Amino acid sequence: MTQALDLSRSASLADVDLAELATVSAELERKPASAAVRWAWTRFGTRIVLASSFQDSVLLDIALKAAPDIEVVFLDTQYHFGETLEYVESLKQRYDINLTIMQPLVEPDELWRVDQNECCTLRKVEPLARALDGKQAWMTGLRRTEAATRAKAPIVGLDVGRGVVKVNPIAPWTDDDVAAYVQDHALAVHPLRHQGYQSIGCWPCTQPVGEGEDARAGRWAGTGKVECGLHGWPEPRERHVDVDRADDHSGDSR
Repeated sequence: MTQALDLSRSASLADVDLAELATVSAELERKPASAAVRWAWTRFGTRIVLASSFQDSVLLDIALKAAPDIEVVFLDTQYHFGETLEYVESLKQRYDINLTIMQPLVEPDELWRVDQNECCTLRKVEPLARALDGKQAWMTGLRRTEAATRAKAPIVGLDVGRGVVKVNPIAPWTDDDVAAYVQDHALAVHPLRHQGYQSIGCWPCTQPVGEGEDARAGRWAGTGKVECGLHGWPEPRERHVDVDRADDHSGDSR
């Protein structure tokens, strides 16, 4: 049995005022990141999810202190480094995480060799669409200093392509802010950080960066690609997915 999944309308949004979002976002610029998490949890409750790539645990630590029951979504692309999966397991020991692991509806292949955009769509964008089905908002650890494409990211705004509110509590943070938080709260560091990986994604498309290089220079190096499709405004598209396989490949573990 198959069913069409419209990636541009995978979640319902009700009673959201753009002026409200702009006002709240401006107010949160002067407040700690935890205030953004508390606002989002109060505003949306179980209708918001936190999407974590588990490159670090900064936002996870902030969010679970402010909203312990928030659902955390991990997109298991099937191509994460073994170190990333080990890091996830270590954090599950430290925190009581309401964790949902989303997997793609395709088997491992070598599509990344010939079409990295489509690979990201199948392994990141489409699974996120399923994770957001029925939700009204999602939360990310996106920061403005990470890339030019993120320089104007608001703390709270409308994810136009998905029709949901997007909350970026640490959008204004610098690399120094992140490092200070990690040190002050004795957070676990992803093991690949010590090997020169400053931005960590799937192993086929991630490499260490040299001193002075942009942190994301190791992602899709030499291709001109800078984003996977999770952040930005994806074009509306329709894709047929196997519902029976979707039931088999997505699960919830706490």
